[in-house]
Amino acid sequence: MKNSLLTLFFFFTFQSLVFGQQILKTDDGIIPNSNSERINNLYIPKLEIPKTKISDQIISHTGYSLLYNEKYKQANWVAYELTREETNKIFERSNKFISDPQINSVNNFDKDYKASGYDRGHLAPAGDMGWSATSMIESFYYSNMSPQLPGFNRGIWKKLEELVRTWAIENKAVYVVTGPVLAKGLPTIGYNKIAVPNYYYKVILDYKKPNIKGIGFVLPNESSKSALQNYAVSIDSVEKVTGLDFFYLLKDQQEDLIEKELCISCWSWKVNKNSAEKYKATESLQCSGITKASNRCKRMTTNASGRCYQH
Repeated sequence: MKNSLLTLFFFFTFQSLVFGQQILKTDDGIIPNSNSERINNLYIPKLEIPKTKISDQIISHTGYSLLYNEKYKQANWVAYELTREETNKIFERSNKFISDPQINSVNNFDKDYKASGYDRGHLAPAGDMGWSATSMIESFYYSNMSPQLPGFNRGIWKKLEELVRTWAIENKAVYVVTGPVLAKGLPTIGYNKIAVPNYYYKVILDYKKPNIKGIGFVLPNESSKSALQNYAVSIDSVEKVTGLDFFYLLKDQQEDLIEKELCISCWSWKVNKNSAEKYKATESLQCSGITKASNRCKRMTTNASGRCYQH
């Protein structure tokens, strides 16, 4: 009897360990952070996904998820976790804009954008997707595009994207949700009538101990030389503008505290041009090297280069 109980104990312990490892892996088998780090920081799967209706169809790609809006021909939101390791740029931009195969309707808008005066503005930036060849290609799906004025897309919006990568490096990982503010009566471009948003939003959550914090931004679709701090708002404020419920998987009390507060001094505001590959490593990070099978190396390293002894 005693031996049977011991056998059962070890069986369920083994199953628990295997199950835990499966949860912590991404679809690619890439583990952005070590399991122990995620467990110690109370990792919540899919924390970045806003609250949605049962009927809503969330589309998941390698590097991000999105909720597509057929009426406005763009996503209501894109969401992803960006880790320090994922800021390592291994693959260059594809610059090939293509249809999203998971959307049944027409979503190749080359002709709509041509001579429209608007950029094909990324919601999930290509700069956040350079850690995987697949994620880079998928970042150029038209479902991830929204019409942005060139001065906005190449100016303050780009600066915000760079700042978020800096925060991912400094805080080990951040959760990001980005999208257009969609409303009735927006102007459109092209035969397919792609809506041109007047505003864009971005919310960021640092869910790492000891300084858990969140921040939001609402920016007009126009050129600006103002400091990004001038567009910073609480996450609650972004929820009021968009009607979305962010980070709802947090405990209610914790969610309320994080989302109602705007703490400018809690964040750094100088963009770090260095990637995690150049970040002085003081802990074990996943190697940024690529294996012969074209997969990312799974070894952990403390080398400041971000690569293990084989790479």
